[in-house]
Amino acid sequence: MKKAVCFFVFIHILLNGQGEQVQASATISYKIEMLNWKEANQILPKYTKFTVMDVETGKKFKVQRRAGSQHADVQPLTEKDTLVMKKIYGGKWSWKRRAIIVIKKDQWIAASMHGMPHGAGALKNNFPGHFCIHFYGSTTHRTNTMDLAHMLMVLKASGKLNEYLGKANPYEVVNAYVAGLKQQDARITSQASLQKIAWKPIFKKVENVKIARMELLPAEDLTGEINLIIPIEIDWDIKDSGTFSIRSSIHLIRFSPVDAWKVDSQYFLKQNNLR
Repeated sequence: MKKAVCFFVFIHILLNGQGEQVQASATISYKIEMLNWKEANQILPKYTKFTVMDVETGKKFKVQRRAGSQHADVQPLTEKDTLVMKKIYGGKWSWKRRAIIVIKKDQWIAASMHGMPHGAGALKNNFPGHFCIHFYGSTTHRTNTMDLAHMLMVLKASGKLNEYLGKANPYEVVNAYVAGLKQQDARITSQASLQKIAWKPIFKKVENVKIARMELLPAEDLTGEINLIIPIEIDWDIKDSGTFSIRSSIHLIRFSPVDAWKVDSQYFLKQNNLR
């Protein structure tokens, strides 16, 4: 099913790392579509050339789709495009996902990319391989389900992230929150957080993070509650501290049974030695 949202797109820089508007020379209203993979696959067949715009920085570069059956395997078109892409990733290739908008003629499509060259490449672009672009419903080579971080980035690019988190159950909120930490995305962590946090210093510490175990509470314990404590075990890779696991709990709060669940970030970060 085709989903779309009218979204104001800033020509130069959209947002900084804290999710705040920092610069805009002009704005134009475009319809950003959240198309499923089957639709996107038809619009962008093999060898199609199109433009990728990074949502956070507003930087754009051109690519060509070369392959991919469950998502698009693409390559920067020229050495100049490779340079722009690398600048988007801070000068270092990374598997981290980023929210992007795919631009094909007058069509703008919400998507997600990672920034790690891998596999084969065919263009003279100084890019050693290809990278992947995911749309809503795309899957990785290893699974039959959509990668959570890619899904969150597609929702972010389409302007639907807040709507998703507003309706998410406690476990979906926790998973999104930890995914935001892993991807170092302040928009995701901020929208799932009860408190306003300066995320940049925390992101500098976190090399990697994943949920090793999260206890599921009885369904009846969730009905009508406004406070939850969920036992959790998290595996961390922290800069200058190495890898380790922490068993603690995560606190979720909402102000009424119809409000969105939020993570008590102050408690969580303290429990995990990040503040």
